[in-house]
Amino acid sequence: MTSDWRTISLDRGDDGVRVDLVLLRHLRREKGVSRNRIQKWIEAGNVLINGSAPPRPAWRVQAGDELRVRVADIPKRVRPQAQALDLDILYEDDDVLAVNKPAGLVVHPSFGNTSGTLMNGLLDLARSWPGGSKPALLGRLDKHTSGIVLVTKRGEIHAALQRAMNAHRIDKDYLAIVSGKPPQRGTIDLALDRDPWDRRRVTVTDRGGQPSVTKYERLSAATGFSLVRCRLITGRTHQIRVHLAAKHWPIVGDATYGKKAPVTGSNEAAAKFPRQALHAWRLAFRQPRTGREIVIESPMPEDMKTLAAAIGLSA
Repeated sequence: MTSDWRTISLDRGDDGVRVDLVLLRHLRREKGVSRNRIQKWIEAGNVLINGSAPPRPAWRVQAGDELRVRVADIPKRVRPQAQALDLDILYEDDDVLAVNKPAGLVVHPSFGNTSGTLMNGLLDLARSWPGGSKPALLGRLDKHTSGIVLVTKRGEIHAALQRAMNAHRIDKDYLAIVSGKPPQRGTIDLALDRDPWDRRRVTVTDRGGQPSVTKYERLSAATGFSLVRCRLITGRTHQIRVHLAAKHWPIVGDATYGKKAPVTGSNEAAAKFPRQALHAWRLAFRQPRTGREIVIESPMPEDMKTLAAAIGLSA
């Protein structure tokens, strides 16, 4: 065996488990590792059980097996490059910038999206900023969530706004179209953590995890659906999506945390909606350098307006 092969120390929890899930569990803290990438390793012969390549990712590991994986092909992160994009700027001053992100636009380059992201476009804009300025994201939105993304231009402004966010002095309000009818208003207080078997997902947990709080208000309701305003008290990954789904009010179109509904005449528009119906609608904060209160709003996008009208919600 060459030095780029790694032996995985198996334990009782791996007995009878699919080999791709075993590797995901043991390598989940490695940058660039995902279940899809592991399955490609298996198909390419870069995973060995007792010296032989398993025939498929679903092959189950048994007690006493020797599991090895070749990890030398984990890709290295590359520095994002400036790229001219047509960005919808909602607000800009010498220190901050607010962009209205459309659904479908990736916020930051990743192994699967190295160009055409919001950050690529921001780096292009930054070419005209004063020396020493560079874009930094104050929070992110999922690819299929639309709305406001706040960007800072200097490190000290980013640090000040990060402190304000941690102290709950920044208001972040979202609009979501959900299945079901939540109470008029309430608070969801459920700790969240990464799914140990799929690091792309987040789950509610009662074993540690990160404290996570979302306040909500039902704005309108129709048969089977509601329009809800959510305010993030904490800002965890997928927080609103997971919290609403945990309360049995999944966001319409959420393929990860919702349930695929059969298409009927009454819910056809919702069942066919191609993304999670979630929009970062309003942001309010105090400008760190000037002290001025800034309120930014992004109107509900046309696809969500059309959905709301089709299912009888007033938006």
